[in-house]
Amino acid sequence: MNINSTATRLSRLPLSRPHAGLWWGLIGVAAFSFTVPFTRVAVENGHMSPLFVGSGRAAVAAFLAVAALWFTRQKRPRGKQWLQVAVVAGGVVVGFPLLTSFALTTAPASHGAVVIALLPAATAVFAVLRAGERPVRSFWIAAGIGAVAAVAFAVIQGGGLATMHWSELLLFAAVIVCAIGYAEGGLLSRSLGSWQTISWALVLAAPLMFVLTGVAVIQQPPTGGAIEWGAFAYLAAVSMFFGFFAWYRGLALGPMAHVSQVQLIQPVMSIGWAALLLHEQIDWSTALGGMTVIGCALLAVRTRAGGRKHESKAGPSRPSSRG
Repeated sequence: MNINSTATRLSRLPLSRPHAGLWWGLIGVAAFSFTVPFTRVAVENGHMSPLFVGSGRAAVAAFLAVAALWFTRQKRPRGKQWLQVAVVAGGVVVGFPLLTSFALTTAPASHGAVVIALLPAATAVFAVLRAGERPVRSFWIAAGIGAVAAVAFAVIQGGGLATMHWSELLLFAAVIVCAIGYAEGGLLSRSLGSWQTISWALVLAAPLMFVLTGVAVIQQPPTGGAIEWGAFAYLAAVSMFFGFFAWYRGLALGPMAHVSQVQLIQPVMSIGWAALLLHEQIDWSTALGGMTVIGCALLAVRTRAGGRKHESKAGPSRPSSRG
């Protein structure tokens, strides 16, 4: 089979699975929904320093990545792919974990859901800028309403705008760097593979994260019981590694701008876990806000431009056969 026939087959594949990207994205979102409350568990009461949680989870995940790459004998990225891997590493391996870990030393988990509330809109913007996707106007309307609803929901649950301080600046910065990493990772996954993308990003960032973890342990040796260490283990294995298998595959199948809107459900899930695990108070407004956010997410992901308007300038949004 020649290259042209292979490309034709790949371009026709999603017609039989039009919602595959959304389902993979939903699996990733479900995995990520525990990240904020479990980070709060780990750093609460000074059991573990935010530097240790932010860097240590990436250091542990790097060992998993090395093992996966070695046992499956994956080829190394080539040429400009290394630059793309560096962008992913800077956004989702270094930037987001460290920024959110420091922010959640003072911000409650429910308030930290502001990060998740803004990520879908930010990811959609960077998908347009980087991948050349062109969603229709109705998509942007639905996504904008969803972002506003999600932010309002999270702010209300967090106690209102009056409580915002430096931790919010860290959260907003985390949104930007993570959205860039998501968009770049989704694009790279089409050629490199979904789990391969996060694995190589972890490997590239490993030296820095090992050093930061060592510094964190020297400055403040981590403590805590089974609950704190269990939360840390989840952050390292799932939030930092396995969750990206599904998430980057969903973004690679795309369209990225649409799949990213599945994350509008994440703040609702995160606040639910915060109430269940951390006993943070929620009331009837949580149910109302949650239904609004989910409704906007469904509206956004169901919006279709028709034809090939969602494809990137580089071609169809398809993952590598290794993804």
